[in-house]
Amino acid sequence: MTDAQETAADTSLRTTGGAPPDDVAPAPIPLLEPREGIPPVVASDDALARVIADFAAGSGPVAVDAERASGYRYGQRAYLVQLRREGAGSALIDPVGCPDLSGLGEALRGAEWILHAATQDLPCLREIGMTPTGLFDTELAGRLAGFPRVGLGAMVESVLGYSLEKGHSAVDWSTRPLPDPWLRYAALDVELLIDLRNALEEELDQQGKLEWAQEEFAAIAAAPPAPPRQDPWRRTSGMHKVRRRRQMAVVRELWNTRDEVARRRDISPGKVLGDAAIIEAALALPASLQALTALPGFGHRMGRRQLEQWQAAVDRAKELPDMELPQPGQPLTGPPPPRAWADKDPVAAARLSAARAAVSELAERLHMPQENLITPDTVRRVCWEPPKDPTPDAVGHALAGYGARHWQIEQVAPLLVHALASEA
Repeated sequence: MTDAQETAADTSLRTTGGAPPDDVAPAPIPLLEPREGIPPVVASDDALARVIADFAAGSGPVAVDAERASGYRYGQRAYLVQLRREGAGSALIDPVGCPDLSGLGEALRGAEWILHAATQDLPCLREIGMTPTGLFDTELAGRLAGFPRVGLGAMVESVLGYSLEKGHSAVDWSTRPLPDPWLRYAALDVELLIDLRNALEEELDQQGKLEWAQEEFAAIAAAPPAPPRQDPWRRTSGMHKVRRRRQMAVVRELWNTRDEVARRRDISPGKVLGDAAIIEAALALPASLQALTALPGFGHRMGRRQLEQWQAAVDRAKELPDMELPQPGQPLTGPPPPRAWADKDPVAAARLSAARAAVSELAERLHMPQENLITPDTVRRVCWEPPKDPTPDAVGHALAGYGARHWQIEQVAPLLVHALASEA
């Protein structure tokens, strides 16, 4: 970082509570080049071994980012991994050429990883052998600190006074070779993560929220991989239009067929067949290839073989015995939707209303989103089935059972005790 950059970074911490209200913030400084230039892309075992040695010898936390090809390829695998550490500089690693990064993950064991929106990148990093033992999430830190905009570009600008070029965030990162402008963008994404982390740590400490953030970070690092979704076909956009079980079966068959094709071709499912087309076919139940072709999404640009596979899926669904048709909706694993509470249990509805109002007021005072103070689902569950004796300990135990952290219990339990008692 140049002297001018260091000066700007030292003097431009501008948070919701830190900027003098009468001052006009200076224009952000465009960050155009990584301080050591664009690193070469690491795509061989020998080059990876050198990076592992360099980063193992480095010091302090490690900035980590990953680029996926969402909307282009099947799944959410990483197509580029970016890292930066004091004493090691920056590295760009190609997981296509180096699919096993477990050696790098082991070399970084014990070091704090800095990620922005960690839960988005951790699954694809885990697939290639990289799992942190501890982390600092700059996006989550921004939420807890009360920043109104927590995207990486917005955070770097408001905290450090730089503007990042974000024009390549949605490109096809499976492209090979990767163009230099994309690599420059990728390197810049980790260029200031360590500086951002340090500034946010100081801000959280000043607000008395640093221990809260550390609990959140530890929970993310310790969380197991998410289990596969049950009946993912039910999440098809427009599913609310589909009412009959036979039509649901068509959605399921088309979704599963599309998923198989997308997996085989390594292409985004939406590029194989759109959700809107699936819903149209489910509602129309076409009886022939000609009828299918007339539906939106199954036009003339689609080949006959493709049309035949979609019609075959429709026909399979139409021929299923009633006992094999999907049931409407999904089995409830928690309380009913809040809109139904007034009819099902008016007392519980009153509890929920009181609890929501109290949580909303506290979140506003703490300058953080309600969902970061406590998840809405947790509040609903406690209000629907409260402890028989809603003492602070009992409510705290219930919150912990739903995954609430200690700091959340400390802040929210007294509010819920009052809401549960007053509406009993």
